[in-house]
Amino acid sequence: MEIDTKIYRPTIASVEAAARKLEGIASVTPLIKNLHYSKQFEANIFFKREDLQQVRSYKIRGAYNKISSLDPSQIENGIVCASAGNHAQGVALSCKLLHIKGTVFMPSPTPKQKIEQVNMFGEEYIEVVLIGDTYDDAYHAAILESERLSKTFIHPFDDEKVIEGQATIGLEIIDQAEHPIHFVFVPVGGGGLSAGLSSVFKELSPNTKIIGVEPKGAPSMSTSIKNKRNTELHHIENFVDGAAVKRVGNLNFSICQQNLSDMITVDEGKICQTILDLYNKEAIVVEPAGAMSIAALGQYADEIKGKNVICIVSGSNNDITRTPEIKERALLYANLKHYFIIKFPQRAGALREFVVDILGPTDDITHFEYTKKTNRENGAAVVGLELKSADDLQPLITKMKLHNFYGDYLNDKPDLFQFLV
Repeated sequence: MEIDTKIYRPTIASVEAAARKLEGIASVTPLIKNLHYSKQFEANIFFKREDLQQVRSYKIRGAYNKISSLDPSQIENGIVCASAGNHAQGVALSCKLLHIKGTVFMPSPTPKQKIEQVNMFGEEYIEVVLIGDTYDDAYHAAILESERLSKTFIHPFDDEKVIEGQATIGLEIIDQAEHPIHFVFVPVGGGGLSAGLSSVFKELSPNTKIIGVEPKGAPSMSTSIKNKRNTELHHIENFVDGAAVKRVGNLNFSICQQNLSDMITVDEGKICQTILDLYNKEAIVVEPAGAMSIAALGQYADEIKGKNVICIVSGSNNDITRTPEIKERALLYANLKHYFIIKFPQRAGALREFVVDILGPTDDITHFEYTKKTNRENGAAVVGLELKSADDLQPLITKMKLHNFYGDYLNDKPDLFQFLV
């Protein structure tokens, strides 16, 4: 039966029922004041630590609430789902706890760590199938499997029971908070968490402003709200794999369109810097989607001053092998990492002259790819430089041009950058 998205809204009673079902399954995660960010923004900043769930994300809430509601015939046929990682882990653990067979379709680029976690949580109850490049590819494959074998599809976000399961976070926050909550920053991918949480606050704390945050490279909800209709994006940046979908859920869009106070995007580079800051300063490991709510605080610096603010730290399933890329994106965002095509004269001592006379005393060469010698007067090299200050860039370029070393600047040429670096 098709759901009428104009009518469905999770009720407090349905969310409370989900909370009872999740007792002993999902942790009541702590709401912790963060001193560093509170001082930085002159506000009371609290982290809702969903990264501390057994499956390291809030997804166990919706997955278990949905799967535990299936009837015997659905259980007998088994279930199927599509996920970039976190939903898969919630489904896997739920299948093991409920003794239900499940097949999980995941995009091929899914970090190895997430795939291993799915197999660990599901054990013999789960089969993982890697297919396609994006969540949407995995989604279409899972739907075909569902139709072919009459398996129940467990949607990661566009489902009543899933939304109600994620909404239990809202109940916990309101129960845990000792003072009125002025702002909640919530990460948005497909919209299940934001739809559920915002519905709870709409009823129990209507003055709280719910700010949805999604990655700049995948602004599905932002675009849909702007267009006043659920809009599928043609292309998205997949770096924030836990929140990169081309189209949000129909149920979720309908709810978020009415409930969210604002919907903003945050640059992937800023997210990366936040991941590094949380690790270095707080000893907290988060995945890109888990850092989004914190990364967005700067955009609301004036509004949140002196207020009680909650950031949903949604997950910590980060693959350590991604650390170099995370650092690179953070440096590029901070305007501290720069790539050039450098024209070196084909003569002895040219490289030494560049290092000694052109580079500043604190400039580091982090990438160097020099073509073989040619008969041309100049030979080109792709050079990556890390600066101590963003203000050093223009003087460096001026000096390169003055001494005829400058060939081209690659940071603002994404197609060429991707090809050469």
